[in-house]
Amino acid sequence: MPKHTPSPLNPRSPLVLDTRDLPRRPGALRTVKRVVPAPADLGVELIGVPEGADLDLDLRLESVSEGVLVSGTVSGPVRGECGRCLREINASMVVRIQELYAYENSTTDTTTDEDEVGRMQGDLIDLEPALRDAVVLTLPTNPLCREDCPGLCPECGVHRDELPADHSHQQIDPRWAGLSQLTRKEE
Repeated sequence: MPKHTPSPLNPRSPLVLDTRDLPRRPGALRTVKRVVPAPADLGVELIGVPEGADLDLDLRLESVSEGVLVSGTVSGPVRGECGRCLREINASMVVRIQELYAYENSTTDTTTDEDEVGRMQGDLIDLEPALRDAVVLTLPTNPLCREDCPGLCPECGVHRDELPADHSHQQIDPRWAGLSQLTRKEE
């Protein structure tokens, strides 16, 4: 099966890491700390990182025999809405990231599938796919504003926290209204 030829990377892109100053001998390392704008569509339906929001990258690039191991954390804001009550969610996240990027023409070309490990383009690493996987996989598919969120009343749509304890939409059939008096306690 022919190998897919990726489009050339832009070394000025904020999520492209240049490894020219990282020696290609196992054990060599370099740290990268930078703030980058979040790419578009970094999230799921109800919650995600706003496009352009500041993401703090705190990464360690380590040379290994087959390539460069990138590990560290990505932190930034998440915005969305509660899956029960539709209130706005404003939170922050810290996500661990770890990805091996194989050198071009290394033995990983023959020993792994094309999408099993990241591939370097010359001295450049495209961090966006690994970042996207790490962030999106940690986001809840049904986010909650708080763990015990009671949600909305299915009849009137008002948040249950704002309703009185005896709130009800039960309608009594007028033919049985007289019997409902039997179950009420006299004061």
